[in-house]
This record gives sequence, C-alpha cells and structure tokens, in this order.
Amino acid sequence: MNFTITDEHRAFVDVVRRACQTEFKARAARYLDGTWPAENMKRLAEIGVLGMAVPQQYGGSGLGILDTVLVLEEIGKVCYVTAMAALGEVGTQTRIIAAYAPESIKRKILPRVAAGEAFLAICMTEPNAGTDVPNYTTNCDVKGGRVVLNGTKTLISRADIAEMFVVFTRVNRVAGAAGIGCVLVPGGVKGLTAKASFHTMGGEYLSEVLFENVELPLENLVVRDNGMKRLLSAFNTQRCLNPAICLGLAEGALEEAVRYMRERSAFGQKIGDFQGLRWKVADMYIEIEAARGLLYRAAVSGAEFPDPALAAMAKIYCNEMSIRVTSEAIQVHGGYGYTDEFPVSRYFRGTRYGSLGGGTTETLRNLVGKKLVEEMDLATGCFGMGMF
Repeated sequence: MNFTITDEHRAFVDVVRRACQTEFKARAARYLDGTWPAENMKRLAEIGVLGMAVPQQYGGSGLGILDTVLVLEEIGKVCYVTAMAALGEVGTQTRIIAAYAPESIKRKILPRVAAGEAFLAICMTEPNAGTDVPNYTTNCDVKGGRVVLNGTKTLISRADIAEMFVVFTRVNRVAGAAGIGCVLVPGGVKGLTAKASFHTMGGEYLSEVLFENVELPLENLVVRDNGMKRLLSAFNTQRCLNPAICLGLAEGALEEAVRYMRERSAFGQKIGDFQGLRWKVADMYIEIEAARGLLYRAAVSGAEFPDPALAAMAKIYCNEMSIRVTSEAIQVHGGYGYTDEFPVSRYFRGTRYGSLGGGTTETLRNLVGKKLVEEMDLATGCFGMGMF
C-alpha cells in the first residue's frame, strides 16, 4: 500500500508539468481534427517520457507503473490527444515487447521507441469481439519457421504511422482462451492494410487494420503458451494508465471550473461566492482525491504488472468519476461550457473514451464481482487493509 512520491518522482513530473503547461496547453485545441501531435511527442521524447517503459539497456529508463501514471495524469490535464498518443509508447504494447520479445526484436525497435522515432499500435478489438478476447477470429498458422496471419482488427490507434503492430491473435485455430497468443507485425509488411476510418469525439482517428496472408518469421510469435493469461496480465497495465488520463482530465476540468468561478460575475458578485457552486467543486475534488488513492495503490500492487482486481476497480472508479467531474465543470460554465471556446467541453469529450477502452466498466465489474463471490474468506470478510 506504499505509494510514496519520492523526490525523484516529483522532479521528473515537474519537468513534464512545465512542458504541459507552457507548451502543450496552448496547442491542445488544434488536435481536435485528428492531427497527430508531432511537436508534443518530440518534446516528450526529449525529456525521457517515451522511454519510460523501455528498459535501460535499450535506451529507456525502465520506470514503473506509478511513474507512468503520474506523467500521463499531467499530460491528461492539458491535452487528451497527446496523452493518448503517449499511452501508445509507455503502455502495454511496449511492455509486451520488453517482457516477451526475442532479443533481436528488442534491440531493433525499443531504442527507436524511446527516442520518439518509432510508434507502436496494439491490435485487440475485432468487428465482432472487443473485450471478448477468447472469441477472436484473427488467426496465425505456424508453418515451419514462419507464421501466416489473417484477420481484421478495428478501432486501432495510430495505425497509419505505426512501425510495429502488437497483435492479439488465435494460434493454429485453437478454440477459446487456450488458443490466444501475440504476434509482432512490422508496419508496411506485405498483406497489411490500415486505413483511418473513424474520427472520434475526443479528436484522434481510429483505424481498421486488415491482415491478409501476412508472412512473418517464427520469432515474431512472441506469446503462445499460456498466452491469454500472460497477455491479460500485461494488459492490466493499461487498466492503470487509461484511468491516469481520466484522472488528469478531471483535474484539468476542476481547475478550469475554479478559474471560471473566480472570474465570472452574476447577480452582482463572483459566482465563486455562491455556496451551491462551492459545494459543487468541493464534491468534484473529493471524488478526484478518492480516485487518486485507488489508482496509485493499484499502480504499485504488482512487481511487474498490477493486481487485476485493484486495476479493475481503479479503472471503473476513475472512468466514471471523470465523466461526472467533467460534466459538472461544464455546468459551472453554463452555456459557455458547451462551446469550444472553453476547454471543459474538450475534457468531457476526451474522458468519455475511458470507460470504453481497455475493458469496459461493465466487464470489469464482472471481474471484481467474481473475485468477491468466489475468493473472499467469509471468516475474515473484507480485511481492513485491503483485498481480503
């Protein structure tokens, strides 16, 4: 339960905060049309953010989940699109490569990720299966020293610029969870087609990605045996990083609400003098702090990847909290909050993604409920210091 913020944490986060507040904040609105935040990503590479999930021997810093949560929280405060772009390099796809890929692939791609020269895409969702991983139909057949990949993935971020795709797939058509593995597909390989198809309310584009008889070396099949469990353990990382962005969006929205309350006058006085609005922002802040405690605790709950139940609870609460808080920030602004002249509408649009990506909140409630019903010791109940 120890998530002490060290001086080193604070120093690094302060560097990120300065870049966010002095550079990224002013540029945030320009990315609503789907423009890739190239300037911001270059800056994040320069200050070491994009190498956070890359081990030191490959040019990164190999920092833990809590460090990454703190950084994404700061970026989320000012720019959802940049936070999501950074998530692709500090999140699950990079950590899967670092944990499971052969040395030859690590040496080739990870230093480029840390330097901001290569971007990664993770391919999970399919047209007929999102969170339902055991029913994926994308399949790779092992044929001697090669694998042949076929299938379709959808709602994929940065597919148009990715240098490598981390693809969750079935292996040799084995049914159910037992057949799930992961293959790494270089961008531009023959048989891979990616097109930007969906412009999101948050600003970025998501793509449909087709794999048609894509041939790869056997070493690119990086997860095979016990693949479902290993991949979802790694994916628990995403269930801490997604809510980190939501936490940042909620904080940014609260800050804008307080600023507006100090500046706006009505009925002959500042609206911040009205008790009703003071109670509103007090409740917003209480929710933010409750979410922060749950998220930080989940982030430090595992040596390599977070505890599944704690990560699920953190994601559920942060996702739903941020929707409530950003909506209330719009309410504080009145009609102006509904316009694009004030950033609170942008925060609301961005945070709406949280409860959809990385496992829906409904699915994660099933995970938490299953743990309670099947694992809680009735003799001791909910132990006062945490999970059972």
